[in-house]
Amino acid sequence: MPNNKLYFITDAHLGAGADTLQREKELCQLLERMKEDAAMVIFLGDMFDFWFTYRHVVPKGFTRLFGQMAQLADAGVELHYFIGNHDMWMFHYLEEEMAITMHDDPAVLEYDGKRFLIGHGDGLGHLDHTYDCLRWIFRNRVNQKLFSILPEWMTFGIASGWSQKKRSTRLRKKPEILEYQGDDREGIVLYCRERMMKEHFDYCVFGHRHTPLVKEIAADNGTATTYVNVGDWLIHRNYAVYSEGQITLHDQA
Repeated sequence: MPNNKLYFITDAHLGAGADTLQREKELCQLLERMKEDAAMVIFLGDMFDFWFTYRHVVPKGFTRLFGQMAQLADAGVELHYFIGNHDMWMFHYLEEEMAITMHDDPAVLEYDGKRFLIGHGDGLGHLDHTYDCLRWIFRNRVNQKLFSILPEWMTFGIASGWSQKKRSTRLRKKPEILEYQGDDREGIVLYCRERMMKEHFDYCVFGHRHTPLVKEIAADNGTATTYVNVGDWLIHRNYAVYSEGQITLHDQA
């Protein structure tokens, strides 16, 4: 069987929730199957609910996932990782250990004569100015250096409490945010349409929104593309596959 498929997976948020170990095991089963026909596996970010790379310390857990990533890399599968808003402090750990290509921002990948605009999706479209400010603070190198001075038990405790509180409050008060809000109210779509004014893309593939979706979007200049939100491996257990000129969404089954 030829290795000619692209796989996209996002938002597993491992480390969050009572079922995190089960999610990791099921994810590894999926990655094992990908070895049969994958040319490329693209992780769209937030695979971990929190990550901070220390110089000499690796966060506890996730050994199954790392082992499976290493097997894919050793099998010759090209791996890409787009950092998200929960794992933006991953830095170069995966790159150094498994030769995974790391991306801080959306990037264009070309394959099979197609152009893919790919990214995690947080902070795009600038619809939430408060988050734009927080994102700048979290990505600032000086702040990251100061944060690294804190002991790991403190940094992970702070991050875990913040992440779980934010997610539970958001979903409890506004569960409708997981629904597609419309082309003019989706930050990722606004970003894609802006990029489409200058460049052609066959597909725009993102995560972050936890909203599995494949739809056509158009820019103001009349150009169109296929927008794909892969969903997540937290709630929906979705992943996307590109094969023979088509991209499709799949679930765990």
